[in-house]
Amino acid sequence: MKTFKKTYSINAGAEDIYASLTNAVTIEIWSGYPAEMSTQPGSLFSLWEGDIEGMIIEAEKNKKLVQEWFFGEQIERSIATIILVRDFGRTQVTVEHTNIPDSDYKNIATGWSEYIMAAIENFLNPNF
Repeated sequence: MKTFKKTYSINAGAEDIYASLTNAVTIEIWSGYPAEMSTQPGSLFSLWEGDIEGMIIEAEKNKKLVQEWFFGEQIERSIATIILVRDFGRTQVTVEHTNIPDSDYKNIATGWSEYIMAAIENFLNPNF
């Protein structure tokens, strides 16, 4: 099992980033795929046509999101914690994702950086 941890600096408010992570309609816009998402602890979520599925553990509006990601028959829970901190007009987004199966680590790390955080930043800061 591996842990992924990285901090991203995004040119957007914490409220916009939080909405981009928790609002199903907004997720569909930046990801291009239907999404099921809620901030209600205990609710299930699904992204990228079921490629990512899990459960919401905790949601603190505009500050923190904790999710359990499901990886088949895995015994140890894989927990993704996202912390948002406003910093001089930008937002620092720290992602710590624990207990990632070794075989999935590369895809998960790439996914967080390229398909989630980069997509959210591009969505919130389009180049016209």
